[in-house]
Amino acid sequence: MRTLIRNIQKLVQVEEQVVVKKAGAAMGKVSCIDNAFLLIEDGSISDFGEMTNCPAQADEIIDANGGMVFPCWCDSHTHLVYAGSREGEFVGRIKGLTYEEITRSGGGIMNSARRLRDIPEEILLENAYRRLLEVQSYGTGAIEIKSGYGLTLESELKMLRVIRALKAKTNMTIKATFLGAHVVPQEYKENRDDYIKLIIDKMLPQIADEGLADYCDVFCEKVAFSVAETEQIIGAAQGYGLKAKIHTNQFNSMGGIQAAAKHNALSVDHLEVVNDDEIEFLKAHDKLMSTLLPSAPFFLNDHYPPARKMIDSGLAVALATDFNPGSTPSGRMPFVLSLACIKMKMTPEETINAATINGAYAIEEEKHLGSIAKGKIANVFITKPIPSLAYLPYSFGSNLVDKVLIKGEVQ
Repeated sequence: MRTLIRNIQKLVQVEEQVVVKKAGAAMGKVSCIDNAFLLIEDGSISDFGEMTNCPAQADEIIDANGGMVFPCWCDSHTHLVYAGSREGEFVGRIKGLTYEEITRSGGGIMNSARRLRDIPEEILLENAYRRLLEVQSYGTGAIEIKSGYGLTLESELKMLRVIRALKAKTNMTIKATFLGAHVVPQEYKENRDDYIKLIIDKMLPQIADEGLADYCDVFCEKVAFSVAETEQIIGAAQGYGLKAKIHTNQFNSMGGIQAAAKHNALSVDHLEVVNDDEIEFLKAHDKLMSTLLPSAPFFLNDHYPPARKMIDSGLAVALATDFNPGSTPSGRMPFVLSLACIKMKMTPEETINAATINGAYAIEEEKHLGSIAKGKIANVFITKPIPSLAYLPYSFGSNLVDKVLIKGEVQ
């Protein structure tokens, strides 16, 4: 099957020589071809160039009508599978409650966990699939989805089985992350070691036996798990072949970044609180991707990660939505780019790199996704006609995506 997209105003994020990620000053550069075509064969990118060299025939021809073509977003941090909304906590924060106060009163993650334990698996899947189609309509073509609202063996397995079912229902690239260490359940508050033992001795073996997860995550924070506990859990997960992706430095700087590097984690996510020493540490451990989630501090009315300082220091950063019912009830990646520009002083070009090739790196898909390169999977989206790259994050209230192709097929 040959699909030709023609009359592209600007073909964005073109690579003649494939790169695995972009860091520092390179993040400010996005290679483009004006007045272009893109040829897709059997779900992969086979050719591209200027319209003067456009092939005459294909099995399917799509006229971009002057729109731009981007590689699909790679959303490398979400909690898309959940049982219900938490707008009551939203109102509580408006009235002055903090995230920590809500958590300690039995809200937050525990609120979602209670709901998830009662919901039938088929309803959980139906709701998650609806959300997945929604984020796809915004241009997302690859996504990481975490468990972590189960907090029992049965409910964590339920979530991960739903993620597996989502993989079967769509052509999108989906990575599953086990986040049993999201918070210590209420019933284990007086003996948290028993819960960690449950994760290590029961959850991880069962998950590995069923092949349900690609990664293991831990929320390394004062309201969740200590650095020592984090290392204990991700160390055990490594024994089952699960690399780590760590929630850390959302509210406190407490050593989570160093623990992640020690255990060869793939990414450290959130990083709203990062000091100069940690930035230098990240520079020295450049295989570790820094994933920033600006819609979380937006929704929580908190401070934002120091993206400008990080990039100017030479670091690579990725952007992701953190789509979840408590702190980020949105999977709209273009809005994340807008926030990154407005609140974190990233340029439009830097946000594009952060949400495509660097997001792909954060889920180990940089060889297959995240740019327009021959041989890569043809996950692309076509915009409505827009005047410039900067217009996409500038026009934060509009959905500018006209068509989404996953593996070369219009969705």
